[in-house]
Amino acid sequence: MTPLKHIAIIMDGNGRWGLRKKNSRKFGHKKGLEVVENIIIAAIKKNVQYLTLFVFSTENWKRPSKEINYLFNLLNKYIDKEVNNLLEKGIKIKIIGKINRFPKILKSKLKKVEKISKINTKIQVNMALNYGSRQEIIDSIKNLNKKKLLITEKNINKFLYTNNIPDPEILIRTGNTNRISNFLVWQSIYTEIFFVKKMWPDFKTEDFFKIINKFYKINRNFGGLNDGN
Repeated sequence: MTPLKHIAIIMDGNGRWGLRKKNSRKFGHKKGLEVVENIIIAAIKKNVQYLTLFVFSTENWKRPSKEINYLFNLLNKYIDKEVNNLLEKGIKIKIIGKINRFPKILKSKLKKVEKISKINTKIQVNMALNYGSRQEIIDSIKNLNKKKLLITEKNINKFLYTNNIPDPEILIRTGNTNRISNFLVWQSIYTEIFFVKKMWPDFKTEDFFKIINKFYKINRNFGGLNDGN
């Protein structure tokens, strides 16, 4: 089997899981981060080239400020604790989205991790932070206008945050919600989407492998009508 180039994941259900377990959304976010580590390692085992994780959306700013600050602190601590581990495992980090609104220290750390992991080649983990697909498309078209280029599919692709990253073959969403919520809308026109009932903290490596196995059994039909034959 040809290794997958790109898998994208909407890691939904952390807060709800935390409320059910410990009556704390923060607890769910913390547990969800542990699952991220396991899935990155699982993706490396399957020789996946790119893994895109929807970490913080443009809509997440609507959450209570305490929860947002906790998420930022969690990310801060994770970078401090795991940056050397990421480098040793050959993981390249790329930020997609607009982190200009993030706290100064966190922005600095994210940019540093992106820079020092640039030479790694085992897998590229794209962290979608303050990411919204509609804004991404708008930004791309603004850049085209600025450079006085024609608005074509090829040119729009050039100015997306995911430029030079292949479109995902698989998009996984946990949390028992069947929508893609402004995530990689342009890039996912031929992506196979798997909606999972489990909340993200309950998502296991085995679940990840099962989805990949299901993908390989799909008869993919690009651009034509699938009549079931």
